This record gives sequence, structure tokens and C-alpha cells, in this order.
Amino acid sequence: MPPVPADPTVLHPMPDHPRVVLLKPLVKSPLIEVGDFSYYDDPDDPTAFETRNVLYHYGPERLVIGKYCALGTCTRFIMNGANHRMDGPSTFPFPTMGGSWAEHFALITDLPGRGDTVVGNDVWFGHGATVMPGVRIGHGAIIAAGAVVTGDVPDYGIVGGNPARLIRTRYDAADIARLLAVGWWDWPVQHITRHVRTIMSGTVADLEEAAAQIDQP
Repeated sequence: MPPVPADPTVLHPMPDHPRVVLLKPLVKSPLIEVGDFSYYDDPDDPTAFETRNVLYHYGPERLVIGKYCALGTCTRFIMNGANHRMDGPSTFPFPTMGGSWAEHFALITDLPGRGDTVVGNDVWFGHGATVMPGVRIGHGAIIAAGAVVTGDVPDYGIVGGNPARLIRTRYDAADIARLLAVGWWDWPVQHITRHVRTIMSGTVADLEEAAAQIDQP
């Protein structure tokens, strides 16, 4: 029997642990895009990810999460809808309160945005990580528990703290370039299934050797 791939369309990939959900079959918002097998873990209600973990998402900015990402409990994405004016004496959003104040709604609808929030493939978010609007997180990055990510994170970077700072990269620049060239997350799922052990515990050279076998029978 050939190796059998996992099913990326199953909401609960671990039936005995309903706290884990795959996000792609869960999300409904056209402003959120998630790749295959990226998951969220929450003991309370992981199925409420769109409302509890993607905050102030009034658009048009999008949240894009790549494939094979692991999101720990309380990972949150703050979207640009949380922005307030800071160019006057008060930051209070008066127009949202109604009454005649609503006549001034243009004061909060023309606020500058930071664009889409984009997460690469194979990113691990620790418990309670927070990502601010418009951040771009590279492939293979690790976001430490409790980190508040206010700026872009490089490929295979490890960041932590508030605001999050680069602690180190997981590989040197040459190996990161090789890993990005391999891009194992874009392999056919059948090929990934045959090489799970290499992907999880092999060397960069091992991955390159496995990539070279993709077109072989």
C-alpha cells in the first residue's frame, strides 16, 4: 500500500481533540485566506477563530496565512480597523457613537492602512502571540509565546518580546536560500507524505535530495 496523505478538508484532524481545527475548511470570510493544513489550537472554542482571533476586520485589508502553519491558543491578528486618528487632540472615535456625531464619519474612514497581513508557509505561533496590522511574516518563522509582532519577520527568523525583536535565524543565509528554493510546502501532498521524516528531522541536503525525486515514479 502506498502512503496515504492526510485530508486537508477535515475540520477536526484529531477527532479525540476537538480543540484543534484546520483553518481552511473553517473560515468563511472572503477577506481571510488560509493554506492547506494550517491549524489553530484552543481549548475553549477553536471554531470561533474568525471572530475571536481576527479582530477589527472591517476590510478591505486581507489576512493571508500560508500552508502548514501552527497557531497556538490565543494567537491574534489585529487588523487595520482598530486604527484611531492620532493627528488631533483626541483619539476617541466620536462618529461611531451615533447621533449627530455620525455626520463626521469621514474622520475615521479615511485613516491610512498598512495593507494586508501576510503569513508565509510553515510558521509556528506560540501561545498568545499578537500580530499587528500589515505585518509580513516569512516562511519557516517562529513567533514566541506572548510576542507582539509590530514589524516584518524574515524567513526562518525567530522573534519574541513586546515589541517583538529578532532573536536569531534558524539557518544561515545560504541555507535559507536553499530551503526557499526547495519550497517543500508546494510539493504534491503525496510526495510530502513519502518524505515526512525528512521534512521534520532531515538536513537541507536531505530536503534537496527529496525534491529531486518529485518527478520520479
